[in-house]
Amino acid sequence: MPSPPTVAIDLRALVPAPTGIGVYTRSLLLALAERRGTQLVGMAHKPPREAGELEAAGIALETQEAPLGVLWQQLRLPGRLKRGDIDLLWSPLITLPMRCPVPAVATVHDLTALLFPEMHTLKVRWSLLPFLRPSFEAARRLVTISQATARDLAFHFPQCAEKIRVVYPGIDPEFRPGEPAEIAATRRELGAPGGYVLYAGTLEPRKNVGLLIDAWLALRTDQPQTPPLVLAGPYGWGSEPLARRIAALAPEGLIALGRVERERLVRIFQAARLFVYPSLYEGFGFPPAEALACGVPVVTSDTSSLPEVVGDAGLLADPRDAGAIASRIKALLDNPERAAELGRRGIERAGRFRWERAAREMEAVFAEALA
Repeated sequence: MPSPPTVAIDLRALVPAPTGIGVYTRSLLLALAERRGTQLVGMAHKPPREAGELEAAGIALETQEAPLGVLWQQLRLPGRLKRGDIDLLWSPLITLPMRCPVPAVATVHDLTALLFPEMHTLKVRWSLLPFLRPSFEAARRLVTISQATARDLAFHFPQCAEKIRVVYPGIDPEFRPGEPAEIAATRRELGAPGGYVLYAGTLEPRKNVGLLIDAWLALRTDQPQTPPLVLAGPYGWGSEPLARRIAALAPEGLIALGRVERERLVRIFQAARLFVYPSLYEGFGFPPAEALACGVPVVTSDTSSLPEVVGDAGLLADPRDAGAIASRIKALLDNPERAAELGRRGIERAGRFRWERAAREMEAVFAEALA
């Protein structure tokens, strides 16, 4: 019986504090390791934060020191791959080495660097934009995490359309409905015993949190009993004016928690009355999917992948229209029965997103790339 292929994984997404791509990389890697259909070797320019957990799962780890991740990927990684003990490279971080000596698969989460370059730092644009086309053309297969991103990718890079495969990610199992006593305790802890409206994610321009605040303030003006707005997540690039505005609104009932440890974040999801995510563009949108899994009704944008993720388990609004967002929030706050029905649908909808299935489908993509 032939031995399983050896797959090297670009682990740069696990070096800094985890973001959505980091969560994706960790969870899918652990699911792949559990299946044991491949021999996995994680590589990066610095040790990943999840090193102990990954090694315990049977994933080998290697570090080739470099000052910047992009320099490591382009200059040091190709030399390591040339040794002859690696069958395939998988990059969960979109790009590949310009000179990749082995077959490669790349996950393309979104095309925001191309479509919204003004919403990224110069460093991000510099490390992504020059490498998109050559990476996509060199890859044997391109994995997207939604049909919406697959369409964007095929439109902007039609020469790559035939090698695109959609593999939906999973939702980590800790995101589940909370117990009533836990929900009540979390609400008391946050000073919102009657519940709250929640946003979770990075506070940066693309996430459109300023417009959510506009919508919430409009509701508070008309209905002073509107629940507090809780923002859970770190400030990102370009968020200084937003940070000042949030600080000024604390007396009005706006609660900014900053970066929240994952275990506490789950409890905060579970205790929300509803979850609002007005992002302008998402390749998948983990936070609304996680809210669905917790049985929390969702209001989100009618753009990009978000309608695809929430289906009929959420309400959609134009993310550039504060009035539309406010009306959807009000509709759920004023109608608890409808909110509860959406919460039940959300749990069922979230059941479609499982890491075990994603790992099985990724193994099939690896096999295609090696064929």
